[in-house]
Amino acid sequence: MPNPVFNQNVVERETILDSEPMTVNGAINKTFILFALLLVSSFAVWDLFFKGYTDKAMMLGAVGFVASIISFIVIMFNRKAISIAAPIYAAAEGLLLGGISAMLEKAYPGIAIQAIGSTFAALFSLLFLYRIGAIKCTDKFRSVLFISTLSIAGIYIINLIGSFFGLQIPQIFTSSSIGIGFSIVVVGIAALNLIIDFDFIERGAQNMLGKSYEWYGAFGLMVTLVWLYIEILNLLAKLRDR
Repeated sequence: MPNPVFNQNVVERETILDSEPMTVNGAINKTFILFALLLVSSFAVWDLFFKGYTDKAMMLGAVGFVASIISFIVIMFNRKAISIAAPIYAAAEGLLLGGISAMLEKAYPGIAIQAIGSTFAALFSLLFLYRIGAIKCTDKFRSVLFISTLSIAGIYIINLIGSFFGLQIPQIFTSSSIGIGFSIVVVGIAALNLIIDFDFIERGAQNMLGKSYEWYGAFGLMVTLVWLYIEILNLLAKLRDR
């Protein structure tokens, strides 16, 4: 599946036998918990930044970056730890996003609220399209998104490695027309990954996965939304540079 949090075989092979099953409402409630943690920590860094404590804000952002990677890896290799690791991940991502958002807000006033609004607009639009059946999460849909997402990840990794040698992939990371076009495509692919998240939560409840999978579904949805938010920020920054 495109979102690395989800394994396509999980829903198909695991069913609940002797304990309480996951529910869609349960996954939604846990999603709210994770985003509350993210918002609180991101606001803390944002507040520090605009009060003039930029060094502390950037330090917390760096701590958040490291902690989010560690907690993500823990969840990938130890699913039983998700009820603890997912909230830690959410709070850590909040520290990171608070720093990134504050820096871009200082350079481009108003960009943060635009990115937040656009992210939630995409969330509710895709949820509506999924609920009415306009977009179906078929095997072909998953395959295309998997290849597309993997290709984007490959481009980012190549560019990151090249940056250590003073090299960069031409155009796509600039505010040129090609760069803006690339960002639009990436935003679209990130948004479509939400369909995978919705499908996992819905089918997980239907197949009576364990209660812990509510955390798993909430975590996967948050990972996608964080990615989407960052890509929208990047796109808006490119547009402001024009």
